[in-house]
Amino acid sequence: MPANMDKDPSIESTESTPRFEVRIAESPAEIQETQRLRYKIFAGELGAAIDGGGAQIDSDHYDSYCRHLTVRETGSGRLVACTRILTDDQAPRAGGFYSAGEFDLKMIDSLPGRVMEVGRTCVDGEYRNGAVIATLWQGLAEFITRHGFDYLFGCASIGLEDGGAAAHALLQQIQAKYMAPSWQHVRPLIPLPVADARPTQKVRMPPLLKAYFSLGAKACGEPYWDRDFNCADVFVLLNVSDLHSRYARHFMSREREAEKPEILALGTRLPKAN
Repeated sequence: MPANMDKDPSIESTESTPRFEVRIAESPAEIQETQRLRYKIFAGELGAAIDGGGAQIDSDHYDSYCRHLTVRETGSGRLVACTRILTDDQAPRAGGFYSAGEFDLKMIDSLPGRVMEVGRTCVDGEYRNGAVIATLWQGLAEFITRHGFDYLFGCASIGLEDGGAAAHALLQQIQAKYMAPSWQHVRPLIPLPVADARPTQKVRMPPLLKAYFSLGAKACGEPYWDRDFNCADVFVLLNVSDLHSRYARHFMSREREAEKPEILALGTRLPKAN
C-alpha cells in the first residue's frame, strides 16, 4: 500500500486535474465539517428544527457508526457535498437503520445479499450542479463495488415550503414512472397529508431524487411526513444489478481504476464504536 495513502484518501476523475474529489472523512474534524454543512443546509436553508448548539452542527448517534463521504473542491479544499453510509454490519450496533424511524423496513430484511443505507445527503447551494452529484455518485459506486453490496437504499426529500402542492405533483410523476413493485413497498409511519392547493408553477424534481431515478432506483411506496425537516421523504431502493448500463460504465469502472491508491482508500474500515 502506498505510503501516502492516509494523507490523500481521494477518488479522482479521469481528468488530469479534476475540479472535485471524493473521499471518506478520516478524522473527527472532517466529520464535524460535514455536520456543519448539514446544519447550514437543513436548518439554515430548509428551516429544519435542529438543535445545533453553539457549534451549529447537525449530529445524531448514527454518525458514530457511519462512514462519511465527502466531495471537496480540489483547488480550495472546500467541502461542497457530503453523505453518510450506514452498512448492514454497522446498523445493528447503531440500533438499526435510520430509515427504520420513518418506515416499516421488513422488506429490507427480506432482500438477499448485502445492503447499505445512504442518508443526510446535501450539497452546498453554490455548487448544485451535475459535476458535484456525479462525483458523489462515483464515490458511492466505488464503495459499493469494493465492499460487495447488492442494494443501496435511503430517503430523498421533497420540500413542503408551499404546503405540499409541489410534492404531491412530483409524487404523481413518481407513481407513474418510478414506482417499485408492491412487494418492495415500505409503509411510512407518518403518511404525508393530502394537499389542498395545486402548484402555481412547473415543478422540478430535486437533484438527488433525479439522480436516484437516473441510476435505476425505484420509489418504494408512499412518502413519510418529516415534520421536523418540513419535507416528504421518498424511500428509494437501488438494486445494483439493475443499475442502468450507461451509468454503470461511467461510475463502476473498478477494473480500469483498481490500481489507483486514491480509490483504494475507500476500502478503509470504520473503527468500531464503543
